[in-house]
Amino acid sequence: MFIGHFAPAMVAAAHPRAPGLGTLFVAGQLLDFGFFGLALVGVENFRITPGITRMVPLDLYDMPYTHSLLGSAVLAAAFALLIWLVTRNRTGALIGGAVVLSHWFLDLLVHAPDLTLAGAPPKLGFGLWNHPLIEMPLELGITFGALAFYAIRTKAISPQSKYALGLLAVLLLAMQSVNWFGPEPQSADMAMKLTGLIAFSIAALAAWWVGRTRRLKQS
Repeated sequence: MFIGHFAPAMVAAAHPRAPGLGTLFVAGQLLDFGFFGLALVGVENFRITPGITRMVPLDLYDMPYTHSLLGSAVLAAAFALLIWLVTRNRTGALIGGAVVLSHWFLDLLVHAPDLTLAGAPPKLGFGLWNHPLIEMPLELGITFGALAFYAIRTKAISPQSKYALGLLAVLLLAMQSVNWFGPEPQSADMAMKLTGLIAFSIAALAAWWVGRTRRLKQS
């Protein structure tokens, strides 16, 4: 799952005490920020194995810290603590931590069995990457359903800013299209890892910009 990880962020951003949309986009992909960062230095590892699933050729055989349930919970708690230290907003901190943790449960739906509870077998994953006719509409549905929810609960602060949300939607769709239909990576090299980190960062920056252009509607 790629852009589907931003769905909890967009739903959460409609809460009046939530952190900003950009912060929540970082939260939604924090586990993958961590994974690709650790993969760059060889702490966690993956390889390209064509056909390991029908949709994704990534053999995610070694990610005990970022993609175990325990590791995800630790990252969620750390992110929540950071938000609280910066803002003293307890509700916002809990929301941010929950968005971080949502990543593991969404991955559980799509991954082949490569997730763990605490870094060791059993390995878990329901494998929807082997069922594109289910996974693709599911990912698009939760992402753009969440985007619609955020759009309904917020309003543009100026006539000029009303297009920002549409541009975010186009960006997310373009990123997912490249992920699904672009050339398969040939190796798990540094360029691929940096590309992932850059893509997550661009999405978060776009979300930060959108968050600055919109305000919650009065209930």
